[in-house]
Amino acid sequence: MTTITFDTHEFVKKLKDVGFSEQQAEVITDLQKTTVSNTLAQARHDYQLDDLATKRDLREMELRLESRIKDTELKIVETKADLVRWVVGVGLLQITIIAGLLLKIAGTI
Repeated sequence: MTTITFDTHEFVKKLKDVGFSEQQAEVITDLQKTTVSNTLAQARHDYQLDDLATKRDLREMELRLESRIKDTELKIVETKADLVRWVVGVGLLQITIIAGLLLKIAGTI
């Protein structure tokens, strides 16, 4: 999360330039700094800013998902190849059994 800088020296200087005393300028600066800090803390709480995803977070997630998809695609290809081997093997076995039965029947008739 990006931090917001608050130049207290510049703030005090500007207050003194318009007629505030050193002590008044410093008190107002401290109050302003506290107010900004509290406002940011409240915004983080209200809008759950600490839980927001950054572009880097999204890119890392995208890369992880792409990797998982590629792994899944490879497994699917391997599974298809195994399935084709089984189907071809079972088909050849059926042809052999049918041919054997036909030969057996043809030999007895």
